[in-house]
Formats: sequence, structure tokens, C-alpha cells
Amino acid sequence: MRFTLIDWLIASLYVGGVTLFGVFKGGKQTSAKDYFLSEEKVSWWAVALAIVATETSALTFISVPGIAYKGNFNFLQLAIGYLIGRVVVAYFFLPKYFAGELTTVYALMESRFGLRLRRLTSVAFIVTRVFADGVRLYATAIPLVVIFRGYDLFGGVSDASLYAISIALISLATLVYVQLGGVRAVIWTDVVQLFIYLLGGIIAVSILFFSVSITELNAQGKFNLFNFSFDDFWSSPYQFFLAVIGGAFLTMASHGTDYIIVQRLFATKTLRHGQSALIASGFVVFFQLALFLFLGALLYGFYHDPSLKGDEAFSKFIVEALPTGVSGLIVAGLLAAAMSTLSGSISAISSSTVFDLYANAERGKRASEAEKLALSKRISLAWATLLAVSAMFYIGLGKAVVEVALSIASFTYGGLLGVFLLAMFFKRVSSLGASVGFVASVLTMIYVVLQTKLAWTLYAIVGSATAIAVASLVSQFERQPSLENEKGES
Repeated sequence: MRFTLIDWLIASLYVGGVTLFGVFKGGKQTSAKDYFLSEEKVSWWAVALAIVATETSALTFISVPGIAYKGNFNFLQLAIGYLIGRVVVAYFFLPKYFAGELTTVYALMESRFGLRLRRLTSVAFIVTRVFADGVRLYATAIPLVVIFRGYDLFGGVSDASLYAISIALISLATLVYVQLGGVRAVIWTDVVQLFIYLLGGIIAVSILFFSVSITELNAQGKFNLFNFSFDDFWSSPYQFFLAVIGGAFLTMASHGTDYIIVQRLFATKTLRHGQSALIASGFVVFFQLALFLFLGALLYGFYHDPSLKGDEAFSKFIVEALPTGVSGLIVAGLLAAAMSTLSGSISAISSSTVFDLYANAERGKRASEAEKLALSKRISLAWATLLAVSAMFYIGLGKAVVEVALSIASFTYGGLLGVFLLAMFFKRVSSLGASVGFVASVLTMIYVVLQTKLAWTLYAIVGSATAIAVASLVSQFERQPSLENEKGES
């Protein structure tokens, strides 16, 4: 079986259709704020589904089945922590964000610690998103390369060139509706794309289910969910306590401080709607991860090939084993997953660039709304290009891309979470203390990620704890001279 002309037609029609749908739903924007935040508010359930589509996307579609193919269901323990983290963000973070007219979450940094830290945290977010979402975009190219290779569409072209072609095609299609439709287009296309790639996963599971022995897979431990082992505790990311606690902290960072998620919550009508959207997304994520882990286990039962790379197992199945037409639909689901994350990244990074960096500069303060809107679209084009370039750096990657993406995010996620907790709950911490704490956290995480075997599920905890401890210590030293002066005067 191979990817046929009918499959190409289905996948191509999907890409063209969702692009036109995005342009239509986006409508005409009147200002940069409308372009990035949507003056016309969006239903909470649509925002909930858009959050899910953005945060998991192509990594769920390709790499999560690969985790179960090589292992078992231990990864699903993270989803328990994800739900706990969402509840914390919904009831402790969101009220702070909705209390004022914030254009980005990093505006909270300015109100508490000044403009310098707002810019610093915004830049950290931008850099992290470029590299982490470059991995996600690269993940989408994996099955397309398998298809191109099998179909011999680009005869004699190297795999590296096929990856570059795939990344460029996905980026170009996504950029069209982001440029023309703004954040409304991003959210509504995410809703459609979530259903498309979940449908693709369900169809694949339905086909595989009757081709493998569930009893045999269960006997091999493929469906083992909980891991309470204390062997190599600190270096085992899927040990139950590390997975749940680490998942909660990771979600507090990603959904409480990462603007790619919070931007969608700003598009809801009220705080209560934002809270509903965030918590509901946690239940959808749990179902989604369970579905794709189950798919990975079934793929192992189908191939029985331990040497097959986990990230390529589903791609191989799409090309070689699915009936004509079904392959095209599932590839459309894959493209949907990729485009949802990429569009969200382009919009969020560009929004942070305009509001956190440009609008606070002298030239930005003088700019009219029309000038800001025109600049916003140019910046979107620039960041889309850089994201595509970033994705190409991961060509030839050897390990599961979902773990790479989460590890990259951990360089700054802990520090961002730490300074946000400082801003909301530590009244005696100074601006200098918060800045030093954030930088210390990033430097600490560079060492931890590159030089230790600490489980990546602990990265956000270590990063945030470092930021809080260093900031509190620096602020204490700042206060000491004034306390000594007070004693002298008395």
C-alpha cells in the first residue's frame, strides 16, 4: 500500500479548506489589539479546544505513540499533574490577569517589578518558543518525509532536503491565515483541526484494534500506567510522584506564564469563562494522551519490531498499511496538528514582540493603531520564517521529540514560574531581586539540563525554586542597609 493520488487530494483539500476557513472566521482587524487579542470575544469551549490543539499538536500525533511503542502508559501520569496545575492556574493566576487591562501576561511584571523585567521575561518566552516549537514543527515533517520517500515524489533528493521542503510547505500554508485572520482565525482553525486529528487517531486505533492481540500486549506490560518504583528515583521522569508533581509545575509554568496559552484565555468573555476553558482542556488532554498512547501500544503489537524508531512507527503505518483515502485523512489530521501549534506560536510571539517590546519603546509609543497593525503582520511574517529555520536544526534528531521539546521549555519555564509567583505572592521582593533570581534560574537550568541526569519532570520545580530563593536572598541584602540606618537613628 502506498500514498496515492486520492490521498494527496484529500490532504491538499484539507489544507486549502482550513486556510480559507481561517481567513473567513478571522474577519477584518481594526487594530493590533484586535489582531492579537480579539475585540470580539470567543466562546469558552472553543478556547478550551484551541488550548488542547496548541499544546499537544504534532507531538501528540507522532511522538506520544512512539513513547508507548518503546515503553508503556507511564507518560499518562503526567496528565494527572497537568489537570492539577490547571486548577491552580485557574484560581490563583487568572484572577490577577483579568483584574487589569493586560495586553500580555508579561505586563504583570511591569506593574510589579518595572519595564525591565517585563522585557526580560518576554524575551525569554520568545526564545523558548522559537526553539521548542521548532521541534514541534520538525516532528510534523517526519511522516511527510516518509510519504515523499515512499512515493518518490522528489526522486534523488536527500532526506535532509525532504525535511526542509516539508517544513517550508507547512509554514507557508499556516502563515496565510495567521496573516489575514489574526488570533480569531488561529482559535477557530484550532477547533476544527483538533477534531480532524482526533478523528485520524480514532480511525487508526479502530483499524489496528482487530489486528493485534490485546491480551499479549497486556502481558508484555504495554498498558502499565502507574510506576511506583524508587529505583534511580531522581533520574526517572515517569516515577509516579515525579510525574504528577512535575506535570503540575510544568503546567503552572506553561499555562500560567507562557503567553501562547494565556493569549487564548484573554479572548474569553469573563474570568469564569477563562477558568472553565482552562480546566476543561485538562480533561480533553487526558483523553487525547490516552488515545495516542493506546495507538502506540497497538502499533507495537502490529510491527513487533523493537529496532523501529518510536517517532517513525505511526508514520510508517500511515504510508504502508492504511487503505486509500484513509491515509490522506490521517495525514490531514497530522497537518492539522502541526498548523494549530505553528499558528499559535506565530501569533503569540508576534503579540509579545509588539506589546512587550515595541509598544514600550519611544517609537512604539508614538505609533498609530494602523501603524501597529501593519507592523504586527510584518513581524508575524518574520517570526514564521524564523520558526521554520529553527525546525530545520533538528533534522536527524535521535531521541523522542516530545521529550526534547519539553526539555527545551524547561530552560526558562521554571524561572518564569518563579518570577510570576514572586509578583503575586511575595510582596517584599524587589525588582533587582526578581531580575537576579530569574537569571540565576536560567543559568542553573542550563547546568542541570546539560550536566546532570535529573529527571526532566523536575526541571520546572528546580527552576522556580531557584528563582524564588535567589530573589528573596538578594532582596534581603537590599533591605539590610536601610534597617541598620533605622537602628542608628533610633
